[in-house]
Order: sequence, then C-alpha cells, then structure tokens
Amino acid sequence: FNALGLWREKERGQPIDAAGKLLTGEPFAGVRDLKRILTTERRPDFYRCLTEKLLTYALGRGLEYYDKRTIDQVNAALAQHEHKFSTLVSAIVKSDPFRLRRGKEEAK
Repeated sequence: FNALGLWREKERGQPIDAAGKLLTGEPFAGVRDLKRILTTERRPDFYRCLTEKLLTYALGRGLEYYDKRTIDQVNAALAQHEHKFSTLVSAIVKSDPFRLRRGKEEAK
C-alpha cells in the first residue's frame, strides 16, 4: 500500500512481493490471505493487539502488567458487541486507567 492506502504492484519499477510469514508461523501469499488469517484463525489476537495499541495511545504511556485486566475487560466488551470500533473506544474511555490517568501538570 502507498501512503494514501492504495494498493500498488510496483515500487520504483520493481514488482512488490506481498507474501510473508507471521511470527506465529502462518504463511500468506498476499493481502487477501493475510486478511483471511486475521479474521479467522488469529481474530482474538488481532483484537487484543488493536486494544493494546489503542490503549497505549489513549494513556500516553506503555502498558504494564497491571493493565492486563483492563485489556481483558475491553476485549470482553468487544466480543459482546460484535467487535464494533465504537465499543473499543467507549470501553477504553470508561476504563479506570484512562479515567484515573494523571496529566503532566498533576504529576509535578
């Protein structure tokens, strides 16, 4: 994909090889295979990773071992509400780590 999210076949005149292998060992031949893997076999992993990344961004810090409970709660809410993105955002905003985070001024 390019910077605008459009699919490309070549980079500087050379063909792009879209095949690869996930860290878990599953090979994929292109974006369709990757999508299939992420939406079937690795769906829980995909949502957990998405939750972790968005929570990290929302908190403005890296995640710690004590954030596991929040991640589990957010993922449970996602599963109950058909994995809607709005549920993900709402659950993060309602989470204790987000509501109780300290701003830069408070930390002094």
